[in-house]
Amino acid sequence: MIDNEARLRTASLPAAFVFVTLAVAGCGGTGPESGSADSTVAGTLHVCESCHGPGGRSISPTFPRLAGQQKDYIVAQLQAFRDKTRADPHAQTYMWGMAARLSDPTIDAIAAYYASQTPVAGQPSDSPETVAGKKIFTEGIPSESVPACMSCHGEKAEGNGPIPRLAGQHEAYLARQLEAFASMARANEIMHENSKDLTPEQIREVTAYLATL
Repeated sequence: MIDNEARLRTASLPAAFVFVTLAVAGCGGTGPESGSADSTVAGTLHVCESCHGPGGRSISPTFPRLAGQQKDYIVAQLQAFRDKTRADPHAQTYMWGMAARLSDPTIDAIAAYYASQTPVAGQPSDSPETVAGKKIFTEGIPSESVPACMSCHGEKAEGNGPIPRLAGQHEAYLARQLEAFASMARANEIMHENSKDLTPEQIREVTAYLATL
């Protein structure tokens, strides 16, 4: 198991170096020289763990928690990283190289593994910030034509298929994604429309609430 200090050192390494590590571990190949399919997936997961944590329960808000995430969503994101169609800055820095050589079967196995893990439980809070965030999540902001987040992400933010689980995710990570959607740094027309009019305060509120679930 990688300790916290080692994990942080790995997170700060250039993407090109980490990609070399991935290749050496045999995570991207598809031929006989790469070993069995099981060993390829195991090697890939070992490298994923250095940033996303054991079982996908990351401790750094730079990297999303994957434990309990929807399988279809993980598959779609890994394919987008591999194909370079998800182009937000963190995707380019961390994931383009990491996913470049992943085969579809490996991606499917990785997604199935993380989807099967127990999600990280949120930290309950009844602060004014989280109370306001719950209102945004459950009711939206009608005056800004912002729909209730739960209408797509589920009553408990558990997600569904290609729609991601948000519950228990790092607050700072969620805030960064909303900001990326708003600016179109991360291209998604639906989420752009839903986030473009959110104020920094509203983003803090709704992400604070999601971290409690």
